[in-house]
Amino acid sequence: MTMEAVLVLALVTLQRLGELMLSHHNTKRLLDKGAWEAAPAHYPFLVILHASWLGGLWWLAPGRSVDVGFLLAYLAVQPLRIWILATLGRRWTTRIIILPNSPLVVRGPYAVTSHPNYLVVVAEIALLPMAFHLGWYALIFSALNAAILFVRIPAENIALGIARPRPVGRAL
Repeated sequence: MTMEAVLVLALVTLQRLGELMLSHHNTKRLLDKGAWEAAPAHYPFLVILHASWLGGLWWLAPGRSVDVGFLLAYLAVQPLRIWILATLGRRWTTRIIILPNSPLVVRGPYAVTSHPNYLVVVAEIALLPMAFHLGWYALIFSALNAAILFVRIPAENIALGIARPRPVGRAL
């Protein structure tokens, strides 16, 4: 067991738990203000994916050395995560929560792209396993994450009013 791997995983786990607590707090506060959750059916799969990703890393990575290059790349993504959290503030959650009559956030990283958080998550899901020399693991979870995002991003776009629903049974 390498202490470096355990330390990295412990810090990532603490970060994720802190984010879940913040998300829960923000979600409750938004719902109390009249917000509603869009497309909740996919959310359990998102939770399972992320919990399995991190849990699997706890199982596979502690005996491995740490690739400093990939770890630094992972760490380089974290300021963007912080910028996203700071930009959304009390509106940041892990769910799709819509507060009626609230303007769409278009400042900070949202001035560049409409879904910067998903770019961060895509990078993290690939980079952290690579830091433990687990390329196959990065590939599998990147594919699973892509499948979830294939559902989540259109659902979020529709809920935010930046896309219209696609007619069922018609060509794109």
